[in-house]
Amino acid sequence: MTHPILSVRDLVVEIPTRRGVLRPVDRVSFDIARGEVLGVVGESGAGKSMTGTAVIGLIDPPGHIAGGEVVLGGERIDHLPPERMRRIRGKRIGMVFQDPLTSLNPLLRIGDQLTETILTHLGVTEAQARARAVAALEEVGIPAAARRIGSYPHEFSGGMRQRVVIALALAAEPDLVIADEPTTALDVSVQAQIIALLKRLCRERGTAVMLITHDMGVIAEAADRVAVMYAGRLAEIGPVAEVIARPQHPYTRGLMAATPMATAPGARLNQIPGAMPRLDAIPPGCAFHPRCPLAEAQCKTGAPPTVAGCGGRASCWVVAREAGIVAQGAHA
Repeated sequence: MTHPILSVRDLVVEIPTRRGVLRPVDRVSFDIARGEVLGVVGESGAGKSMTGTAVIGLIDPPGHIAGGEVVLGGERIDHLPPERMRRIRGKRIGMVFQDPLTSLNPLLRIGDQLTETILTHLGVTEAQARARAVAALEEVGIPAAARRIGSYPHEFSGGMRQRVVIALALAAEPDLVIADEPTTALDVSVQAQIIALLKRLCRERGTAVMLITHDMGVIAEAADRVAVMYAGRLAEIGPVAEVIARPQHPYTRGLMAATPMATAPGARLNQIPGAMPRLDAIPPGCAFHPRCPLAEAQCKTGAPPTVAGCGGRASCWVVAREAGIVAQGAHA
């Protein structure tokens, strides 16, 4: 992939505590091209949202980026001062949160919130900002946008509020949108509409998307590539079709086996035994080895090698053995 709009290299996030330093993100690397949707998937506690939060520069103190780099459009942004980063958020990076009510001010009309964002980042007149706001609402499918722009958030349904949040995230024409569980609180039919809307708008605008979710079904529907995270580390990354058809990492295989399939109604779902480790109790070696049915002795002691294949890569001793190689590097 050439000239990624977002490049993350060996990203490390640390949180100092009285009991020691926690690492919710541990040497994570990936790229996202313009117009591409990268799905980031994993169980709760895998480090998905923390990775997105680190990219956009919203980690709550005392948490901080302790290593690696984040490059947006050729500019390194992980070390910028707060005021400079604030200008990048909204303008070059848009954010779509899980609950639209956390993104919208309940005391302000929808139009006021949209025009404020547009005025702040695009330097247009108030009349032009209002016209752009109406157009943005129309683009995301809000009926009678010229009238509804004067409504408050509580006057919209959950699906319509999420459409407004997407319009808000795209209002300043950003290079990158980070969508953190944008459909979890919605019913299935509305979920499909929101995913289709997000894909269409970003394809048309050439916006890169980091789609964070725990749902492999959403990944299969929306993403071009998928990054599978476990205990703050990247277990596997590759094209969605390849990862779904031929998952390499045992954790990815477990996630796929636990996903309901329309082609096998009534089939019993497999379950990954155990649970995601706590940040203060991540096991040595491969963090997944206590739950892995294929774990070997070396999985419990050494950091897993990175193995390339099928257009992606996975960090796993078992995959390396199956491929007949031992790759360089400790993380995907």
